[in-house]
Amino acid sequence: MNGDSNAPDFACEALAAQHAPPLSELFERAGSGCYCEWWHFEGDKNAWLARLAEAPEQNRARLAERAVSSSLAGVVALSREGDAVGWMKLTWANAVPKLYAQRPYRGLPLLRENGERVATVGCFLVDPAWRKRGISGSLLQTGIELARRAGAVAIEAFPRRADGLRDEELWTGPHATFVRLGFEPVHEVGQYPVLRRIL
Repeated sequence: MNGDSNAPDFACEALAAQHAPPLSELFERAGSGCYCEWWHFEGDKNAWLARLAEAPEQNRARLAERAVSSSLAGVVALSREGDAVGWMKLTWANAVPKLYAQRPYRGLPLLRENGERVATVGCFLVDPAWRKRGISGSLLQTGIELARRAGAVAIEAFPRRADGLRDEELWTGPHATFVRLGFEPVHEVGQYPVLRRIL
């Protein structure tokens, strides 16, 4: 353990197989049965609600599979005790077509113009007890470096921008954090801007 009292009490790492159990526990503590599966789920909204109610273990299993198989799947914030206290989904844009098909972004010619070489930030989850400690920014900073090393030419993000949003509504990430770390708007769609950072 680092004796520096100014050192952060968490560290961010690329998602790997050993992170699946503590990351699943984070989703359970947060009361979220999605396990970051929404952008991959092929059924409609009713089928998704049924999955959440009746078979959330299927989502948990898919998260564990991605931790093993994907070259770019996300970033985990770990406490000194090894608990997962934060998560950011970071994946290749072509792995989440459902995100790009959402109504505010559908048909925008500027998106995915670099095909497989564009990474996407899909969502964030920070343990409620660990919020306001800079975890989102650290997750994003780590993700930028991971994407660069993986050969991405850019990262795209889709944060909501509106006054009075609760922490739970910032699940696509805090707009101000993206801007602070060098993301710039490439399209303005009301409270649904598209941001991009060139790597």
